[in-house]
Amino acid sequence: MVTQPAGERRFAEKPKAIISGQSQAEGIAKFASKATYQDLTPERRERLKISILDSLACAINAIGAPPIAACLAQAKEFGGPDGRCTLIGSGKADVVYAASYNTALVRYIDFMDSYLAGGDLCHPSDNMGAVLAACEHTGRSGREFLTALAVAYQVEALMTAAAPFMERGFDLTTQLTYSLAAGVAKALALDEAKTAAAVEICGQSGIPLLVVRTTPISQWKGLSSSQVAFSCVNAVFLASRGVTGPKYVIEGSFGLAQALDRSIHIEWEQAKLDCFDRLSLKSYNSAVPTQSAIFCILELHKMHPFDPADIVSIEADVVQTTYDYTGGGRFGPKSNVHTKEDADHSLPYLLAVALLDGDVQPAQLNPERIAKQDAQNLLRKVSVRPDKSLTASYPADFRSRVTVQLKSGQSFSHEVSDYPGFPTRPFTWEEISAKFDKLVTGHVGDQLSRDIKNAVRSLEYIQVSDLTKLLRGSTT
Repeated sequence: MVTQPAGERRFAEKPKAIISGQSQAEGIAKFASKATYQDLTPERRERLKISILDSLACAINAIGAPPIAACLAQAKEFGGPDGRCTLIGSGKADVVYAASYNTALVRYIDFMDSYLAGGDLCHPSDNMGAVLAACEHTGRSGREFLTALAVAYQVEALMTAAAPFMERGFDLTTQLTYSLAAGVAKALALDEAKTAAAVEICGQSGIPLLVVRTTPISQWKGLSSSQVAFSCVNAVFLASRGVTGPKYVIEGSFGLAQALDRSIHIEWEQAKLDCFDRLSLKSYNSAVPTQSAIFCILELHKMHPFDPADIVSIEADVVQTTYDYTGGGRFGPKSNVHTKEDADHSLPYLLAVALLDGDVQPAQLNPERIAKQDAQNLLRKVSVRPDKSLTASYPADFRSRVTVQLKSGQSFSHEVSDYPGFPTRPFTWEEISAKFDKLVTGHVGDQLSRDIKNAVRSLEYIQVSDLTKLLRGSTT
């Protein structure tokens, strides 16, 4: 079984096409088919429920955002008013459009969970909207939903740890095609053969490009996983009707491994539902590589409550991934910040607004806040640089160091090794409940908020329809 490496992965071997024996897709199918609710330990079940509540908080907060409104209009026009599946806060549609729309809701504000693996990462919560829709469509229990979602989380995590998708220019939603196939097939209770076909079809059809996350960042960054969900749910249903796919989609000639120029082999027989031990949730409404640095500068300011107007410079020493994604590295410059998409992936802006406002939440990503001169001036005083010593312990730790120079000549520096929500400091149920309450205010009344939290907390004792009925009550 592939284990998560520390630091940058190295691959010595070249991929060789495999034309006999059990395929990787069949291995995923066997793993998915054999997984049971009992395979989730109580601790990991709790972590999964925390992620579900986190995802629902993000989804409800996103209701009404302009790109989400566009997705809703399409779901209502083409998804059919008599569909079986909930559009969170907005009625019903068929399973394909519900999966797509709810995935867009979970992902759009960029406040959801993450799995970090060397130079790559993924957002396992991208699986939730589709698995929820599939479970509602088929009338599954909460236990069945938890199991299918856990399978999807695990497949995506192992695929992320197994291959350098982003290094080769493929978006982090590439591995989502495999996890969605497995999770949705599990929700539909498909047999191994049809699950393998689902994995094969989804894997072949889903090769998104990493350009979606490079400067300038468009709204599609927050919607690309929604398109993957749309395609994959449709494909899984085709597989359920007997449509077959390319058996060696991962390791075969012109398969995924050759596209990546890296061998990919995971011992699926040994896989466990344990990715929740390394799951990271966000304290701040920003890209996950920025979480540690934001926490660092806020902690520094608590220790030394200086006036941001007195700052001459801010130096942020960060891991290579943070620099590449958000600090001006290979994903492009990060000082021209005017939109939400620019802002949540710009460490200079995020550090500046964190100092000025004391936090980074959805309000700090509003265009009106971004445009204010105090933030625009301060972000230009921020320099970001990669540090090899900090990078060496990533992703086991997530270290950042921030140094602030004042006009008086004083200098303050602080370093952290993680942040609240990181695997070394996981959120408790009480902490995620507080995040949920903060994000759903204005969308959900107090009683409905309590009911949703109670439903998630007791998922193993209810039907999925009990939860989705509550979610239809979310409003703009």
